[in-house]
Amino acid sequence: MAIHTQTRSGTSTETVLSIRDLKVHFPTSDGVVKAVDGLDYEVSRGKTLGIVGESGSGKSVSSAAILRLHDPKRTKISGEIFLNGVDVLTLSEEEMRQRRGLEVAMIFQDPLSAMHPYYTVGNQIIEAYRVHNDVSKKAARNRAIEMLDRVGIPQPDRRVDDYPHQFSGGMRQRAMIAMGLINDPRMLIADEPTTALDVTVQAQILDLLQDLQREFDSAILIITHDLGVVAEMADDVLVMYAGRAVEYGPCKEILTHPEMPYTWGLLSSVPDVKGDTDARLIPIPGNPPSLLNPPTGCAFHPRCAHRDKVPGDACVTVSPALVPGNRGPGHTKRCHLTNPDEVYETEVLPIIAPDVVEET
Repeated sequence: MAIHTQTRSGTSTETVLSIRDLKVHFPTSDGVVKAVDGLDYEVSRGKTLGIVGESGSGKSVSSAAILRLHDPKRTKISGEIFLNGVDVLTLSEEEMRQRRGLEVAMIFQDPLSAMHPYYTVGNQIIEAYRVHNDVSKKAARNRAIEMLDRVGIPQPDRRVDDYPHQFSGGMRQRAMIAMGLINDPRMLIADEPTTALDVTVQAQILDLLQDLQREFDSAILIITHDLGVVAEMADDVLVMYAGRAVEYGPCKEILTHPEMPYTWGLLSSVPDVKGDTDARLIPIPGNPPSLLNPPTGCAFHPRCAHRDKVPGDACVTVSPALVPGNRGPGHTKRCHLTNPDEVYETEVLPIIAPDVVEET
């Protein structure tokens, strides 16, 4: 069953993307790597879903599956990915190519690698536009200049002829956003859009995405490890661990009343800029599990400090289902704890950085 997104106002909006029981597996000589293993979520028009988790949790792998970017010879993908009501996994490669950039676009983590170094920024944006629009090159160039201006590139009529290496990191990210939005897609996927940018530029990029979302009414899927970005951008949050969803719900509820120990660990790893600057961070102990040989029971149990509160050693032997949380409709969790609120308030909340939750 798909997880339904909830808006901050509680109203219902048009669903643009619906993921149902998505599995992305990579067969290897040592066995099958289950990078994504049964994922469900939805994103509505005009709303933002933030996907968070450590590296290797399956965030980027799942997003690449939406655009069918995985090599079909080396990947086994199952489930359903409905984009504007059409399951993209049933489309031919040509049909899918027609939808990339037009119905769904992606902002990649490293724009310098994503953009071709031998072609000007303008030519790459022009090509993205002409693939889906029967217009002259001059008209496409004017459209590219218009979009570069819209995303805040100074002197766009001149910079349109520059190469990617002539742009700063922040400007390259802006150019990638211009390329992604030039065809007014209904769905925009941003994979770590603020990585390697200084904090001032990060804030500018996030503000830009929000402004453009309001203008184009697009749905945004933002993938990040930064909870500050989530607090700033997201209406809903999906927390992933070991290729699966471990908690899902409205952003404010997840950041202020989480019920899964892994989410607690992510929050307690965030520095408190308003508190003791000399205080040490409290990282999650251990390392993420192998997706080739995941732990039995709850995948998080080897790193969880609260598994002794679950009777019968269930955390080690029984894989928890994704069940409704205590925060009302739309909040789900994957955990055996029956009293998460009590544990959170007495043991975890005192070490959570308050500036993160205040952002919501």
